[in-house]
Amino acid sequence: MKTLDIAQSKAPGWARASWREPLDRWWDRCLTSERFYRWSVSNPLTRWFTRRRSRQVFDLMAGFVYSQILLACVRLQIFQRVQDHPQSLEALAEQAQVNQAALQRLLNSAVALQLLTLRGDQRYGLGPLGAPVAAFDGIRAMIEHHATLYQDLSDPVALLRDALPTAHMEGYWPYVSPNEPARLQTATDDSFSRYSALMSASQPFVVDEILAAYSFQDHHRVLDVGGGQGTFLSRLARHAPHLQLELFDLPPVALLARENMERQGLSHRARTTGGSFLLDELPAGADLATLIRIAHDHPDHDVLTLLKAIYRALPPGGTLLLAEPMAQDDPHNAQGDAYFHFYLLAMGSGRLRTRHELSSLMERAGFCLIEAIPTQIPLHTQILVGRKSRCLP
Repeated sequence: MKTLDIAQSKAPGWARASWREPLDRWWDRCLTSERFYRWSVSNPLTRWFTRRRSRQVFDLMAGFVYSQILLACVRLQIFQRVQDHPQSLEALAEQAQVNQAALQRLLNSAVALQLLTLRGDQRYGLGPLGAPVAAFDGIRAMIEHHATLYQDLSDPVALLRDALPTAHMEGYWPYVSPNEPARLQTATDDSFSRYSALMSASQPFVVDEILAAYSFQDHHRVLDVGGGQGTFLSRLARHAPHLQLELFDLPPVALLARENMERQGLSHRARTTGGSFLLDELPAGADLATLIRIAHDHPDHDVLTLLKAIYRALPPGGTLLLAEPMAQDDPHNAQGDAYFHFYLLAMGSGRLRTRHELSSLMERAGFCLIEAIPTQIPLHTQILVGRKSRCLP
């Protein structure tokens, strides 16, 4: 059974006011009227609107096809093959070992999606949307990972009813609630390694956002809770050489992190501790605790338990930095919310929360002076910072 919460926050700030209800109902009737549709298409002043809406609906319907085109290009290494030199259809078909007629359909589809461009002499090169896929291993790892998610989304109604015969995403995710100890016992070292490697590969974008937005100059020791293989701490070590570092995660993951730190020559500055942040006390001594892409994987009661544990581990005046995707305030930039809602549904635990919801949980755990730190690309991550009062009762 999935461990899911119902959002407790009020409607988003961009929700329509109640006084607009009659106008909204009238507009709904217009948009669903065949007569209005014919008029809007024939009228030069409104035709652009109807065409735009038609294209948006088509993209919603075709979205899965688009994602599979992207996945096929990644698996056939198309982007890497054309990264340095544009390639002909014949050359790509030979390298990918795919029939030319079939591959041409894939390549032309990728051109239509701006993943590739058609260059001179009928050669294919990188497109504006294919370039970042070619450049970053983490993007390709996440695209490949989504093949697992799509297996669960093949029957979205069964997913909503928790009636899938096999839940692929839940099996992929080894982290557990204290209410599911059997799941931890059956998890293999390979499953921890696989999941933490994926998180490590996809984390650089989030890490760069954090390093650009927050100054670590006034801190001395950082405890990264649920830090995986240590990707964040490794990059932070180069960014802020004065910091002492500590990582806490489940024992199999902490072992991977320790090996990673040793390979990078950081053993003299970094310590790793294994345990469950929902069952065990966290190591004390850090004046800054970081919680990166962790809270949204867990239900409210587990997040509150974790935040209280962090609060206890911090000294008076200590700081918590929480960074993860959050529900967007702007409806025009909220398309990513739909993705995270269903990704976490398939994972079987956690949910996308607003800044208000997360701030409320932090306050319940004891933190004060909570503030949002602006980031360059909020879709990747948003940051909340809270502090433990110096004047404890």
